[in-house]
Amino acid sequence: MRGVVAEMNKDENVRVIDFLPMGKSEVPPHKRKPIAQAVGEKYFSLLEVVPRKDITFKSGDEIYIGEGVRDKVDHIERRIRYDWLTPTAKTELKIILEEIIKGDEKRFVDFYNDAGTISTRLHKLECLPRIGRKHRQDILEERRVRPFDSFEDMHDRVSNLPDPVKVIAEKIIHELRGEDKYNLFVPLIAEKKPHERRSRF
Repeated sequence: MRGVVAEMNKDENVRVIDFLPMGKSEVPPHKRKPIAQAVGEKYFSLLEVVPRKDITFKSGDEIYIGEGVRDKVDHIERRIRYDWLTPTAKTELKIILEEIIKGDEKRFVDFYNDAGTISTRLHKLECLPRIGRKHRQDILEERRVRPFDSFEDMHDRVSNLPDPVKVIAEKIIHELRGEDKYNLFVPLIAEKKPHERRSRF
């Protein structure tokens, strides 16, 4: 099992990773419209959103896309795959993910504090990039003494620990690419039947 299959997990806020004010070049000129590629702050959905008239975005902008009044977004065009991101969006994605992780520090520090086993032979911590058995054991020993209270606390207490923010950002990108056997942060999206063209938001 790679992870939880999500059908209803929808992000309410996204962060812009690229904005195309003239639309996408592969779209016929008469159909082009301003569009932003964005990543969700909670479930890390990759989406294309169309702004309201006269609204522009820049990388890093936070946009509300929930069920309430959307003051900046006209509609969500579609959910997209990692491979459909523009080169700019792929570059910005890691930077924006690190900002999201730092801005929601408790959530991700709690992951390091609470992560358990996937099987008798595999711990969730070992699914993280650059976290091997030695780091896993050091993290487990330290959190038994006292739960970590910040990323800085982790740095101070675990010797030679790779940057925990960058580690999680890399893991999220691997999951978005579909490269990992086990998803820890990005819910799996149920495959849609042929007549279900797109998600409704």
